[in-house]
Amino acid sequence: MNGRRTVVVTGAANGIGKAIAIYFIEKGYHAVLADVDQHRLKELKDTVMNHNPKAEITLVEADISHPDQVEKLFGGIERVDCLINNAGRMIYKSMFELEIEEWDSIINTNLRGTFLCSKAAAKIMMEKDRGCIINIASTRAAMSEADTEAYAASKGGIVSLTHALAVSLSSYNIRVNCISPGWIETGDYSRLREVDHEQHLSNRVGVPEDIARACYFLADGKNDFINGHNMVIDGGMTKKMIYEH
Repeated sequence: MNGRRTVVVTGAANGIGKAIAIYFIEKGYHAVLADVDQHRLKELKDTVMNHNPKAEITLVEADISHPDQVEKLFGGIERVDCLINNAGRMIYKSMFELEIEEWDSIINTNLRGTFLCSKAAAKIMMEKDRGCIINIASTRAAMSEADTEAYAASKGGIVSLTHALAVSLSSYNIRVNCISPGWIETGDYSRLREVDHEQHLSNRVGVPEDIARACYFLADGKNDFINGHNMVIDGGMTKKMIYEH
């Protein structure tokens, strides 16, 4: 492997993960992209390579809720400078109807998968005595809609897991932070209403690139004084009190 810095991005085929992958590739990283959706991953790679033939991209089909697939993901990687734990699932369903298998699926992908990938990446980072891990949590760790118990629990767990990992890995010079996005529109932005934007102090709904830029900032070794931190990126939405009249 050449001297390029390597980033591993889980859930890279769509939305926020896709934007993160593209951003790091544009900055010259070798990107190892993992997802269960290999078709979308291949489309992403083809698009990037058409514009940047020198890009270095490795695709891995992996369901991070399964330990053996996490082992496969990291088994062929010699260098990891940054891991971005983005993969996640969500379900809207009444707690009275939510099956235990559905609960387990959300928790195992979002929370257990984050731990498993962090553990595997940290073993590689330890050999170089440096690295960073960035977990994608959510403002739903602190606020909720109805019928999102499993998702909220998993994201709250990720916030707590972040500072626990930061403490455990600090002696290896591995920094661990997380980002809690607010409303990040991954669909048709033009269909948003004015009232949607007005809920934010920044006067707009977020876009995936907002999170990608923050990930790159946290990955920069010059910002090593940020550690164990949960960075909320929500356009101020959770700070704005909204009264219905």
